[in-house]
Amino acid sequence: MAKQLWNKGFEPDKSIEEFTVGQDRELDLRLARYDVLGSMAHITMLEKIGLLTQDELDILLPALEEILESVDNGEFVIEDGVEDVHSQVEFLLTARLGDVGKKIHSGRSRNDQVLVDLKLFFRDELRRIAEAVERLFNCLQSLSEEHKDKLMPGYTHLQVAMPSSFGLWFGAYAESLTDDMQMVLAAYNIANQNPLGSAAGYGSSFPLDREMTTELLGFANPHYNVVAAQMSRGKTERAVASAIAAVASTLGHLAMDVCQWMCNNFAFISFPDELTTGSSIMPHKKNPDVFEIMRGKCNRLQALPNELTVLTANLPLGYNRDLQLMKDIVFPATTELIECLDMAVYMLGNIRVKDNILDDPRYDYIFTVEDVNRLVLEGMPFRDAYREVGMAVQEKRYKPTREVKHTHLGSIGNLANDKIARKMEGLMKEIEKN
Repeated sequence: MAKQLWNKGFEPDKSIEEFTVGQDRELDLRLARYDVLGSMAHITMLEKIGLLTQDELDILLPALEEILESVDNGEFVIEDGVEDVHSQVEFLLTARLGDVGKKIHSGRSRNDQVLVDLKLFFRDELRRIAEAVERLFNCLQSLSEEHKDKLMPGYTHLQVAMPSSFGLWFGAYAESLTDDMQMVLAAYNIANQNPLGSAAGYGSSFPLDREMTTELLGFANPHYNVVAAQMSRGKTERAVASAIAAVASTLGHLAMDVCQWMCNNFAFISFPDELTTGSSIMPHKKNPDVFEIMRGKCNRLQALPNELTVLTANLPLGYNRDLQLMKDIVFPATTELIECLDMAVYMLGNIRVKDNILDDPRYDYIFTVEDVNRLVLEGMPFRDAYREVGMAVQEKRYKPTREVKHTHLGSIGNLANDKIARKMEGLMKEIEKN
């Protein structure tokens, strides 16, 4: 027999149940810890307002702690016929404690119950994403410092343009991650609000102490308006998806660069044989499969905001079952992004950077701007200097000086990595303090 918290004495059609529940049982296992924590905070508040006695609370809390321990030990399951994690927790309590287990839902709906679970879950997942971003950031900064004096070509329109450096290249992605962390922090702040007590979206006639549950669950503040709390379902997921997409955009771009710079026509970087793959027919091949898969996954992750926007675009006010489908989209994405970030750290920890790339005559013209600027510094008007160097190129008599003197903030000779590091430190502190 199926077990639903909303059971009114009839058994739903099995095909209807299977269609509406979908993957929820499997996905809800990731919410189990948060469901128990939310229930513990809720019943502590219920005792304060007189809906539970102290004796009942003293029975319920240890039972919930046992369930929490089973979750942390990987022993918690959602049994066949049980609709979701909320049902499983309540049925376990009722089976162990009898009628007192039925009291934990007073003043609460599954709507605000799942909202609290999701807010706590996303808060932790965003912390994990932030920590993974920071690991990649630190790796990139270290590589930027290690290879800051090694020059490489810079491109515009995929044409050789001006001198760049590996210090600039690695450092650019490090600083780009600080922008992405702004998105992670914004999503974290949206998730870090307590919806508990909004019930089905219109509040309760019980004198619920929402400030108390906010403090017990460590939220920064409540969603004050109960309708706004329910409206945050979907908005929170879209914010999380935008943060994931931002990080994925930077990482996907980096993966593309790595694939390109590994190509034999560039050969700027390489990796140990065991970190590449080969061809079934061409013995010489060393393929960047890791970064190609990473690029593909990151491109897919960038579609998340659009997928969620389309899913929620025409929903009326209040809870609608369509919202359940967001878990199918977002839950796997947080894991996939963290796996990609950590794989990037592992691979880049083994990168080999080529020396003296710009000594190759094919890059002679990369120094034209340097020579134009040198003439300007010697007193020649810019347009005259540009024409003189341009004519030398046209007449095949240009000989580069191969001198690169970039000293301004953020340039080859002044990477400002310490200042970029302070940006990331400040963002991480904002997340950690909450």
